[in-house]
Amino acid sequence: MGTSDDHAPLTERVEQLLDGGLPLAMVAAGDPVLRQGTEPYDGQLEPALLARFVEALRVTMRAAPGVGLAAPQVGVELRIAVIEDPAPVPEEVRLTRGRVPQPFRVLVNPAYESVGDPRAAFFEGCLSVPGWQAVVVRHAEVRLTGQDEHGQALDEVFAGWPARIVQHETDHLDGVLYLDRAESRSLSSNQAVAERWAQPTPEEAARALGFELP
Repeated sequence: MGTSDDHAPLTERVEQLLDGGLPLAMVAAGDPVLRQGTEPYDGQLEPALLARFVEALRVTMRAAPGVGLAAPQVGVELRIAVIEDPAPVPEEVRLTRGRVPQPFRVLVNPAYESVGDPRAAFFEGCLSVPGWQAVVVRHAEVRLTGQDEHGQALDEVFAGWPARIVQHETDHLDGVLYLDRAESRSLSSNQAVAERWAQPTPEEAARALGFELP
């Protein structure tokens, strides 16, 4: 654990960020903060300030709207992310993608590992890469470890779309964007995805755009 003096510059930056009002401004691809990785959270923020920061992430994620948000996406290089997914999707999509509602969760110092070999490929996007989506092959099931905002241990298995969300957000904390893992030929504007590739699976997109699926 560092001392409060060690954390003063970060504390001041977070306070200034929060004093600027909500929702927070989103950092876009090209900003080094998205590529530098994060430092483990070890009490850099006092409990009241951490609670304010977590609430700001929640408000910003919902306003975007998105299903997850990592601290670097608002310019803070701490290993903290939030997730939440009401999953307002048709039944066919829910069944095909395993997209089930997820309550609001705070992930502190998260890490994941695959559970088994199955992988799944679907279009996904990112609030820091606005306007675009691409097909990403990810583990179908992962074990997530870490803590919550109260320091309670997390050790949970996620499958389907929730597994995709926690992989995406944890990747942010390692300086990895979804584009790094994407099938480059699948890159499509949001409009193209809505008009052409809204099917539950990306099989038709793979045939038309010329990329492989697992």
